[in-house]
Amino acid sequence: MANFRPRVCSFESRRKDEMARFIERFGGEATVAPSMQEVTNASQPAVEKFAEMLTAGEIDIIIFLTGVGTTALFEALSEKFSDEEINNLIQKTCVAVRGPKPMAVLSKRNITADFRAPEPNTWEELVEEFRNANLEIAGKIVAIQEYGIPSHDLHKWLESQTAKPLSVPIYKWELPDDLEPLKAAILATVAGEFDILLWTSAQQVVHVLEVASQMGLQEKWIASARKCVNASIGPATSTRLREKGIEPSFEPTHPKMAHLAREAMEYTASRND
Repeated sequence: MANFRPRVCSFESRRKDEMARFIERFGGEATVAPSMQEVTNASQPAVEKFAEMLTAGEIDIIIFLTGVGTTALFEALSEKFSDEEINNLIQKTCVAVRGPKPMAVLSKRNITADFRAPEPNTWEELVEEFRNANLEIAGKIVAIQEYGIPSHDLHKWLESQTAKPLSVPIYKWELPDDLEPLKAAILATVAGEFDILLWTSAQQVVHVLEVASQMGLQEKWIASARKCVNASIGPATSTRLREKGIEPSFEPTHPKMAHLAREAMEYTASRND
């Protein structure tokens, strides 16, 4: 099986070209079918409320979940405040970040994070950091920079601690304008044309199944997907796959696309030796 070249399908959107290069570099035959697009909310009353409360000193903790969302939030705030004013207002709160991407955005603005979740960079690791530091959050207002859909589990945990979560959605996830590549990938999966499916977010699972359902192929697609190696970027994505009846084959040693692609090839090669 030394010459085996796995057929790999990724549903990555924003970094689709980079993902294709990783797949090819590590020996796979790449198909990338974008399943999502990030759409900035045209009307942002939640951001307006956040800005008002931030100015009034009513926000105790801010949790930044994504790099894209952090950037978009600062861009929205810049319509009202100078960069110096934004930085001063943010630094008066307790700042927490879920992973390296929002951390990079904050670092460029010279904003220090008080808490940072370790890998695999989920809200649960962030909560554990709060616990380790004995952070008192009861009664505190916790603003959450949301991404795509509300972080329901994080909200529930905060409420269980009698904190007051404040959702700050800055963008949402929608299906791509052009669905043809995704439909083609769904048909190819049903036809057994892929050895590996790469998953880099939980929302990809939702969108793929939504389109498969529109095509009348949801059950067939799930049955076919189960025959593939399903490489999941991390716990949230794995949970969503299991909810849909697909058992993840593995999670990479680090929640990054390069690790996911390389280790998917290695995992598949070991199964075919």
